[in-house]
Amino acid sequence: EVQLVESGGGLVQAGGSLRLSCAASGFTFDDFVIGWFRQAPGKEREGVACISSSDGSTYYADSGKGRFTISSDNAKKTVYLQMNSLKPEDTAVYYCAGGWVVTTYFQPYEYEYWGQGTQVTVSS
Repeated sequence: EVQLVESGGGLVQAGGSLRLSCAASGFTFDDFVIGWFRQAPGKEREGVACISSSDGSTYYADSGKGRFTISSDNAKKTVYLQMNSLKPEDTAVYYCAGGWVVTTYFQPYEYEYWGQGTQVTVSS
């Protein structure tokens, strides 16, 4: 059974940092794309960043460019999202998602598996 478990969310002041983790299990990590998405209250789920486990290629949506960094430790089957210079508008539930055939990178329907989400709250 494929499982994705996020951790690392919490409450942080504006300008602070958080590192989210996504631990994967139940499948071979090769040729897998892990993406980070977020959803704020009343808004649609949006992509933030994704990474290919096969070659380490990374992709960032506008929401993740400049302040966020995605990385992976394939031996641990864990993907990280380092978030710096956080702003109140970054407040959302952050989800990691996994898929084998991901071509557009930030369309949720391309990802077969989802974690339960972790809350990130940035206070002003």
